Amino acid sequence: MNQLKNIAVFFGGCSTEYEVSLQSAYSVIKSFPADLYHPVLIGIDRHTGEWFLYQGDIEEIPTDRWRMQPNCIPVSPSMDRRIHGLSYFSETGQKTLPLDAALPILHGKNGEDGTIQGVLHLMNVPVIGCGLLSSALCMDKFLAHQIVAAEGIKTANCVLLQKDFSDSEVKAQAAKLGFPLFVKPLRSGSSFGITKVQTKSQLIPAIEEAFLHDSTVMLEEMVTGFEVGCAVLGTEDLLTGEIDEIELSEGFFDYTEKYTLKTSQIHVPARISSEQKRQLKETACNIYRLLGCSYFARVDMFLTPEGDIYFNEVNTIPGFTSHSRYPNMLKTVGLSFEEIIRRLLDEEFGNETV
Repeated sequence: MNQLKNIAVFFGGCSTEYEVSLQSAYSVIKSFPADLYHPVLIGIDRHTGEWFLYQGDIEEIPTDRWRMQPNCIPVSPSMDRRIHGLSYFSETGQKTLPLDAALPILHGKNGEDGTIQGVLHLMNVPVIGCGLLSSALCMDKFLAHQIVAAEGIKTANCVLLQKDFSDSEVKAQAAKLGFPLFVKPLRSGSSFGITKVQTKSQLIPAIEEAFLHDSTVMLEEMVTGFEVGCAVLGTEDLLTGEIDEIELSEGFFDYTEKYTLKTSQIHVPARISSEQKRQLKETACNIYRLLGCSYFARVDMFLTPEGDIYFNEVNTIPGFTSHSRYPNMLKTVGLSFEEIIRRLLDEEFGNETV
């Protein structure tokens, strides 16, 4: 029999999205195809950034009790590319743990921005997911918009701000964009630090809030319409899920709405024409390839009342719980959660997907 492939599943991390990562990773680990793959669970402490090999009950992960368990072994990435894995100390001295690949389930900073992907590259461990460059590009909202706009795809007008900004100049730029507008940290996830600004009086406080999350802030015009998403799976041959649609009754799709749906609904499939769905899928795949994405990502766009498609952003590690948008979009085209995970792993190792 073939030996099981060791796949490092990273969870936690130094990020405001730590808790979301725990939920996503738990769902992924539960769905691992045990006939070919062995998940090596690597938890990252949210405060210190330490790496731990976790060998305890996976039920302790979503409740954030995993770090308190006695079977957490401190590990370090080995920069010896011949090991392509981890090193740790035991009672008998230093030991190594080779990895066949890694599946980071780390949302936001230090997980989706190319950081962990760069470390894994130095370790000579293949990444199942978007690589260093595509992760960094997709995390930088301004650069992603510039690249996509150069291909002729519509994007919202935006302005970049540094911390030494002038109040009068910013207000003049905001007036050109028009109100309402959005103030966003340049690199953040789950809508942390994003404010929908209705009036001039709200502008400066919103900018100050955004600077708490990043060193660069973006002012972005509001696109009239509603948000739609497209799940993309694959590297060469791409599979798309059904387009979903976010229906808002107020505000915007912020962190609270994303994880509680208090005043919003997600419709899968979206309540749009077949032709619009086709155009959105085509645009999503074009954006996915333009930004060098691989394995999986969720492409978010806006659809205006006139039928125009505007690019919003790419989530290179979207939510992966059983009720998250990404797996639900693929579920509508016949892929179960377990089949999604198998396809991702099989994509790396060339196994025939069931």
